[in-house]
Amino acid sequence: MADTSVWHEDDEFWKTLEPLMLSEERWETTATEVDNLLSLLALQPGAAVLDLCCGPGRHSLDLARRGFRVTGVDRTEPYLREARARAAQKGLDVEFVQGDMRRFIRAGAFGATIMMNTSFGYFADPAQNRQVLANVYQSLKDGGVLLVEMMGKEVLARIFAERGWTEKGDIMLLQERKVVNDWRWMENRWIFIQDGARREFKVTHWIYSAAEMADLLTACGFQAVNAYGDVEGHPYDHTARRLVVVARKG
Repeated sequence: MADTSVWHEDDEFWKTLEPLMLSEERWETTATEVDNLLSLLALQPGAAVLDLCCGPGRHSLDLARRGFRVTGVDRTEPYLREARARAAQKGLDVEFVQGDMRRFIRAGAFGATIMMNTSFGYFADPAQNRQVLANVYQSLKDGGVLLVEMMGKEVLARIFAERGWTEKGDIMLLQERKVVNDWRWMENRWIFIQDGARREFKVTHWIYSAAEMADLLTACGFQAVNAYGDVEGHPYDHTARRLVVVARKG
């Protein structure tokens, strides 16, 4: 499949959608989410953690607050400026790096990597998505663990709606969705309306089942791959809300 969209490289997209994707309500749930992440990851205190696609640092900051050594990596500089400002305000020591997940590697540096909020599967070339996981594998220490949280194919099939909208204050987001390529690829048309101004974005990404993610991770060298229905660790079954995959190196 040719790479016909680089929406994920558009800073305007990320800043425009931030009030919806990273609302204050989402920030308020962070501590509980991190409690659940740590339960699934079983990390030792003070471990080095890579927050890949960290955005403005929602999880990075809370992990640092708990004493973990955190590196947050993202390609969107406005988000990183916000993350650094929040860290300075809270007196937290977090390394924030502007980088492309297809190229970021620190061999054997981390005890864990997290990829939250469907931040995997953006690249139309499947080899590039696999490269991301291969990079993570190299960057983990032996025994290190990866957690990927996304909308799973099975969950999407259960709740799928061709059209929908979200309202928050004076913001409205209209969404049109289309599944193509034999349930491998999602095409979204997002129309953002605020103060009479209208902006339209095309958002595309791969959609994965639990089995497909397990096969992909295993092919990259990971072992002990487990799927859950949310970050609380519930089973990945017909009641799952998300797909959370945890995989270990060695």
